[in-house]
Amino acid sequence: MQTKILLDESEMPTQWYNVVADMPNAPLPPLGPDGQPIGPDALSAIFPMSLIEQEVSDQRWITIPEPVREVYQLWRPSPLYRAHQLEAALGTPAKIYYKYEGVSPAGSHKPNTAVAQAYYNREAGIRRLATETGAGQWGSSLAMVGQKFGIEVRVYMVKVSYEQKPFRRSMMQTWGAEVLPSPTDRTESGRQILAKDPDSPGSLGIAISEAVEEAASRDDTNYALGSVLNHVLLHQTVIGLEAKKQFEKVGDYPDMVFAPCGGGSNFGGAAFPFFADKAAGKAVRLVAVEPASCPTLTRGHYAYDFGDSVGLTPLMKMYTLGHDFVPPGIHAGGLRYHGDSALVSQLYNEGLIEAVAVPQLATFEAGVQFARAEGIIPAPESNHAIRAVIDEANRCRESGEAKTLFFNLSGHGHFDMGSYDKYFSGELEDFEYPAEAIDQALHHLPGVG
Repeated sequence: MQTKILLDESEMPTQWYNVVADMPNAPLPPLGPDGQPIGPDALSAIFPMSLIEQEVSDQRWITIPEPVREVYQLWRPSPLYRAHQLEAALGTPAKIYYKYEGVSPAGSHKPNTAVAQAYYNREAGIRRLATETGAGQWGSSLAMVGQKFGIEVRVYMVKVSYEQKPFRRSMMQTWGAEVLPSPTDRTESGRQILAKDPDSPGSLGIAISEAVEEAASRDDTNYALGSVLNHVLLHQTVIGLEAKKQFEKVGDYPDMVFAPCGGGSNFGGAAFPFFADKAAGKAVRLVAVEPASCPTLTRGHYAYDFGDSVGLTPLMKMYTLGHDFVPPGIHAGGLRYHGDSALVSQLYNEGLIEAVAVPQLATFEAGVQFARAEGIIPAPESNHAIRAVIDEANRCRESGEAKTLFFNLSGHGHFDMGSYDKYFSGELEDFEYPAEAIDQALHHLPGVG
């Protein structure tokens, strides 16, 4: 037995939800290198004004352009499932639901913002985008929609993921993107990193530096980011907005919402629409799940820091492990970012959302258990949310409490089977990032804000 809750195309959201409208305190502004707040014009060299306006907006609802909704209809609305088989396998009284974003052509939630960013750039006359990618889901998504909107795409892919996930690279190339293993010798940022460490495995921060540098140095090129920024999380709220309608159809509502959290778009997309209810007084817990090897929220420092490794981006107030943090090469490449969304960070700092860190081996154990019960093989990133949900369902079994648990299954693991092979052969290891390494990275935080 499996309950699949569907919406038809007419029920797909016509507006994105902006969490800023319901935050008790206004978001802290980004700062320039001098420590002074920057205005929208400071971002105009790499972003179209339409996205900059969304970045600083406090409007609760922002209309989704019809050309964006038309592309969304390739896979949206995505299904919500009740995980009856997993519940039975766990012997839990909890009800478990998951939203499955792996139905998109790129296999993850990332196209939700890629479509919007490509559309707004095309409308601004931009025909070329530079970006970074960790595990490859974001790069794949932007490559796919670049074809739909006539935009050339260059992707700086974190080197360790470039080597671990060759088929993600092949996907990007199939959709016409150029893919480079970062750090490269194509940019000053990359050359700086390679001079210090010729064997650098790369990081999202380094890849961001390279993409931003390229966009800022070319008049024909803008930059597109797959997570972290306010407008990115805004576009992802189609996930939670659809889920709320689907819960209404079955007369249920989650007690807890879980989502993986690296830069924050996955979590924000699933959880922010439920935060609107929480802000209105409804009892719902929102839990961000991150890797123990890259514990940004749970062990990072809440401070102003650069979004990239070299220091080309504005300073954002966020939970950070330090902009020069290089995480271990765990297989959940989409969660290997040194910082977190400013919006997610502020809500966490104010005690309005929760966070938990889970180790790599336990996440693959949970992913395998889920796949054997429900049939879908999850991406390593999604396994983090599954681990936390299974842990909570087990607590419900022990206490007899019948909670309703909801998580975002943000992508399939079809291109991550090499990681599963390593898990089955016992080659995967847990990485608990040492406190002294975090302390050292935090010593390099900018002394502003």
